[in-house]
Amino acid sequence: MTQARLPAFYLHGGVPDTVEGRFEMVSLHAFLVLRRLRAGGDEGRARGQRLFDVLFDDMDQTLREMGVGDLSVGKKIKAMASSFYGRIGAYEEGLRSEGDAVLTDALTRNVFGQSAATAHAAMLAGYVRRCDAALASQPVGDIVAGRAVFVTPPEETGIADGLVAGIEL
Repeated sequence: MTQARLPAFYLHGGVPDTVEGRFEMVSLHAFLVLRRLRAGGDEGRARGQRLFDVLFDDMDQTLREMGVGDLSVGKKIKAMASSFYGRIGAYEEGLRSEGDAVLTDALTRNVFGQSAATAHAAMLAGYVRRCDAALASQPVGDIVAGRAVFVTPPEETGIADGLVAGIEL
């Protein structure tokens, strides 16, 4: 959450500073952590499930705080989870593909929508690849312990590389 909320994404990276834009950045960073946790055997997968549960419990609470009625919350959470799974598939495909075209296209559709500037999506694709590599080099035990280290966001100044953003799982 800490990394996804950094102002650089919204000020320099072109991510819309909206509820939807923030959901996209939280989803993107959660995907990156979940991807790394999957490689961590049973413990990593269990913590990944815990992260998913905490993420969507928080979204449920946020919707309620925003005034969404109790009868609508479940439907909205189900739709958000479905969207999240779709993004996981698109981002996985993008990271597996050669070059950045597939990943950039997925980020354009999901993060930027119709107002996307290709330069912003390409910049974010590079950031995602760097984060994926940085997380892959970290011991799964550190990530399980909530010590995920991300790279500096696009065009951010004044933040050291390897910003630590952790969450208790």
